[in-house]
Amino acid sequence: MKQDMIVILDLGSTENTVIARQIRDMGVYSEIHPHDITAEELKALENVKGIILNGGENRVVDGVEIDVLPEIYQCGYPVMAIDHAPAKCEQKYDSIPDEETIKSFIFDTCKAEANWNMKNFIEDQIEIVRRQVGDKKVLLALSGGVDSSVVAALLLKAIGNQLVCVHVNHGLMRKNESESVVEVFRNQLNANLIYVDATERFLTKLENVADPEQKRKIIGGEFIRVFEEEARKLEGIDFLGQGTIYPDIIESGTKTAKCVKSHHNVGGLPEDLQFELVEPLAQLFKDEVRACGVELGLPAEMVYRQPFPGPGLGVRCLGAITRDRLEALREADAILREEFAKAGLDKQVWQYFTVVPDFKAVGVRDNARSMGYMVVIRAVNTIDAMTASIARIDYDILEKIADRITAEVPSVNRVTYEITKKPVATIEFE
Repeated sequence: MKQDMIVILDLGSTENTVIARQIRDMGVYSEIHPHDITAEELKALENVKGIILNGGENRVVDGVEIDVLPEIYQCGYPVMAIDHAPAKCEQKYDSIPDEETIKSFIFDTCKAEANWNMKNFIEDQIEIVRRQVGDKKVLLALSGGVDSSVVAALLLKAIGNQLVCVHVNHGLMRKNESESVVEVFRNQLNANLIYVDATERFLTKLENVADPEQKRKIIGGEFIRVFEEEARKLEGIDFLGQGTIYPDIIESGTKTAKCVKSHHNVGGLPEDLQFELVEPLAQLFKDEVRACGVELGLPAEMVYRQPFPGPGLGVRCLGAITRDRLEALREADAILREEFAKAGLDKQVWQYFTVVPDFKAVGVRDNARSMGYMVVIRAVNTIDAMTASIARIDYDILEKIADRITAEVPSVNRVTYEITKKPVATIEFE
């Protein structure tokens, strides 16, 4: 079922996503597009019912207040203008109107139907992907993260064995993560999955490398090389699937807003790969991606997976990575996640993880002096990851976690809880 759409044209507002989310919460699909969209481009969007011109603090560019192209006003769509003086329409507001006013515009003026839901979204995307891909093949780097897992599940539903997934285990995954990816996608969903165990290759490259940036570059660069090697073995690959989501695009900047960080989901893939991109989640927010995963039948532990840096445990095993510390980190992290889930904290805390610093401290084990590693627990809450507050965890829970880690991970003799907000700290340690 084609979903009705309200198009938001960005005329310098910093609140585009606020309105888009508000409209979607009303059950109507919305997309944000640049102010200079042409009438032809607008009409190419399916089921447009109305337009919101959203002005704001960035509406003046080079001394001139920007406006949409004159032809947009002639397209016949109802138009609402917010904080935008040049608009040639009847419904004008100096600031974002209240919910009832927006609701009246959408349903009474635009006659839109509340048919935006995940079931309809998935059906639409399946049709779009099939039209784009035809009988060709799509290659997807499947990390096991939320975005790549959901896009894989959606593409499987759309094109089946025309999708080729490559999962690279760089030896820096959390406990049982690679096994989970193989179990879900190859064994349960019958995906065409290539599993590459590159653990030795990565850990050898990382020997004696202590600088965090150098570690990141080695891990990222080596991943690209492994992925490229696998791609060369395949024939007839014309498309690259990506888990690009809407915040990635927003953070890359628009014609009226500065770039927060570059959109780099291709991960620096070589230009000579020449893939056409397939990005079915590109208009979804993170919570919508999770809802999409649930609708597609992915297991909860995959859909609600903790945010995880690309270099994985490589930047949580602080300093030069050693295999014994990496294993201690993996086991301690698994215990933390298990105990947080038991206490219901996995649904309350935004992100929680362990790190293991590159030093040992004295302790007592088996009635004798021993030297062991320290595990640091970090748990934070945030909305946008730009700032973060400390999760206040009950001491009984922390004590239980500490007891389990020191009992079950023999190389560890101390567990600490880190309590620094962002700023001045960052969420990750490296």
